[in-house]
Order: sequence, then structure tokens, then C-alpha cells
Amino acid sequence: MNTVAVIGLGYVGLPLVVEFGKHMRTIGFDIARNKVLACQRGTDPSRELEDEQMAQARHAIYTDDPALLAEADMIIVAVPTPVDQAHIPDFRPLIGSSTSVGRHMKKGVTVIYESTVYPGATEDVCIPVLERESGLKWKEDFFVGYSPERINPGDKEHTLTKILKIVSGDTPETLDRVARLYEKIIVPGVHRASSIKAAEAAKVIENTQRDLNIALMNELAIIFDKLGIDTTEVLEAAGTKWNFLKFKPGLVGGHCIGVDPYYLTYKAQQIGYHPEMILAGRRINDGMGAYVVSQLVKQMLRQRIHVEGSRVLVMGLAFKENCPDLRNTRVIDIVSELQDYGARVDVHDPWVDPAEAKAEYGIDTVASPEPGSYDAIVLAVGHRQFAEAGAAAMRALGRQTHVLYDLKYILPAGASDLRL
Repeated sequence: MNTVAVIGLGYVGLPLVVEFGKHMRTIGFDIARNKVLACQRGTDPSRELEDEQMAQARHAIYTDDPALLAEADMIIVAVPTPVDQAHIPDFRPLIGSSTSVGRHMKKGVTVIYESTVYPGATEDVCIPVLERESGLKWKEDFFVGYSPERINPGDKEHTLTKILKIVSGDTPETLDRVARLYEKIIVPGVHRASSIKAAEAAKVIENTQRDLNIALMNELAIIFDKLGIDTTEVLEAAGTKWNFLKFKPGLVGGHCIGVDPYYLTYKAQQIGYHPEMILAGRRINDGMGAYVVSQLVKQMLRQRIHVEGSRVLVMGLAFKENCPDLRNTRVIDIVSELQDYGARVDVHDPWVDPAEAKAEYGIDTVASPEPGSYDAIVLAVGHRQFAEAGAAAMRALGRQTHVLYDLKYILPAGASDLRL
């Protein structure tokens, strides 16, 4: 094996390029020219990897020229799998990538998919595109594997090389090739699934399980609020039992937990089964933005703050802490709800690219919120800058009478007026 190519230079693809680039010639490909240029300069456009880490990939090259894919013996596809507004899987990134790969891949190549999909999607959606565009025959002229990504953006502990990797292949020989490839960079090794479908299913339920557990916490938070009980205190007390799962209530967005369950429910409905529990969890989590704003408005009214025309500062726009990714952020639900109440909303996020926030959501973020200007401050994302600033700095942003709502539990108990 001489050359590996990776399609996609985001959170998933770029770490693969860097790690494989330490050992072998590795081509990092992306259609986004700005990402390619950033990588060529030695900088990760998603800010997950340090420049020093980028520099260690001595055998890596970055390009937006798909013709270079013809030089690869193994091609890894690491592109997003979003859903549309109707929660239907959007396969355009996968189909587009498969089209580029099919047009340029050489005979004998092994193509490995890492994108999260429903069981059967690799074989039903991707492989026909590879055959059509290449004119080659699957399992004779090219082979396919699946190894789902397990990257956790913003997590500096559970990084690519430290996470056990699931691998699968269309034949036993393909499985061996895929396993040997990842074993070069994955310290804990690999888990060999018996089939591509089994590996796809394993990945999609990882995030479905988390989604349902968070939905339970969100529903409990709503119930406890109506009962006048502090949710944090209840969870801390329950957490003293060794087998209590320590999930917390909160917004559920991003390109994994808030999306992946819809892939599974889509496939389930295709085969005639209505997945009640999974969709119930999705409904609860998707409604938390409106619930948060209803609680904030009630507290503002209790403090005789007129909501219409009020100024509200939302701290954070990214879908999670210490991460610039805006995809499917549910913070936008809070912003939209507040605007529906007639509030003037400022959004501050030191991690987010202002141009991206404007293009994606029409939001002009503020670089430096003006102290003493806000009727309410919502700590929506737990960025380390906010935690390090502390409660006094957050309070200083508010007017003499204001509401401080800590959604992410980054302030000490009692330091805010509201917690989810």
C-alpha cells in the first residue's frame, strides 16, 4: 500500500490525513478551496488541530484536484450526512463524493466510507454511484469498506488515535485490508464487524442512545420545574448511585446527535415500522429552545422587565463548547424565539466565524458585548472563555435589574437566576 486519499478536510477527514501522513503518502482532498489553502499553510480550518500537529504529517498533500485520487490505493470518504428541513436524509455530499471517486479511482482500489448513515446506505446509495461513474464492477474491480467516524469535536482527550475503531468490509479480504490500514494509527486497535450493515447500525445507534438519554433529562427538567424542584440537585443526588447514567438536560444540535437518529427513523419507516420512542426523544429535544425562552420570559416578567424591546445577550452560537461548528446549532431556536417576543438579541461567540454566522443564519455577531446593557444574558454554550470569566463578569454585562440564565452549568450553583 503506497497512497491513501481522504475526501473531506473537516473534523473527521483532516485528523485522518494528519495521522496517515505521518506514515505514508496521503492525499487530502476537498472541494472547498479555502480549506485546502488553510491546510497547505499548515493550519486546521476547524481549529481542532494545532499547527505543530499539522506539521507532523510530512507525507501529506492537500488538493482540490480530484484527478489525484487516481493515485490512491485506498480512498476514505469522510463527508457530512445532514438531513433536510423535513428530517429526510440528504445524501448529496455522499453522492457527490462518490461521483468524484468513481470518475477517478483506479482498478483494484478499496473505498472506505466513514459517514454516518442508516444500515444499508453504503450498498444501496454509494456503491451504485461508484459502479456507474467508474464503469468498474464491485467486488471484482474495486472493493468497499465501512468504518464509522467517532470524532468528538472539541474533545482533546478522546482523539482519533485513542478511540477503538469499528471496521467492516464487503469481503473477508477487504476487511483485513481495512483493519490493517487503521491499525497503523489507532492505538487501541479495531473491532471487526461481520458486515457493512452491522457497522452502519452500530454507529447510528451510538448517537441515538445519547439523544434519548438527553431527551429523558430534558423531560425531567420540565417536570421538576413544574414541581418547584431544582433539577441539578436531583441529578447530583441520583448520581451518587454507581450505575446511574450521568446525563444532563440541554440543547441537542450539531451534525451527530441531533441528526443521526433521523437516519434510523427514516429507514425504519421505509420498512413499515414507526419508531415511537426515538421520534418522541427527537420532539422533546427539538422543542427545548422554545422551552428555554418561555422560562426566561417568565423570570423577566417576575422581575418586572418588559420583554418587548428588551435587550438580550446570547453567549455562544456554536453547537457545542470550544468548537466553531455552527451546523444544526439549536441556539438559533433561542434567538428566533426571543425575536418573536420582540426582544433585541445580540449574539457573542469567540469561536465562531462572523462571516459564517451571517451566511448561515443571518446573524451579525458582536465581538465585544457592552457592559451594563442587557436585560437578560443567556449562557447558551459552555465555551471555556465564559467559564473562565466567571459569574461577576457575566453579571457586569447586565443592567441593574437583569436575568442571568445558565444553560450549561458553567457557573456555581446559585450564581445565576435560572438553570435548565
